[in-house]
Amino acid sequence: MQQLISTITQILDEKKAEDIEVIDLRGKDYITDFVIIATALVGKHSFALLDTLKTTLKAQGVEFFGTEEESEDWIIADLGEVMIHIFTDSHRKKFNLEEFLSTLGKPQAQ
Repeated sequence: MQQLISTITQILDEKKAEDIEVIDLRGKDYITDFVIIATALVGKHSFALLDTLKTTLKAQGVEFFGTEEESEDWIIADLGEVMIHIFTDSHRKKFNLEEFLSTLGKPQAQ
């Protein structure tokens, strides 16, 4: 898992994504174990980042379970245990996903 996260952050960094953050959500009440958030320089840059991630990771056998690419301001890639969010700067500030994720608690016992 750490290798995958390292590869993703390296790709994002090499392709000039900014403010790359990895959030460990293991043991929290969320749909995935890790969230990676990055800021694209402009909207078209978001699509380029996603395209590079898909090309590189799929060649390494990584499965993309889904992507949300309808807006260049917020793109999501679901890799199962890792979810990647690529924002433009204004949308990252607007939605402040990091703050939301920091408030998550442990799952409730049934």
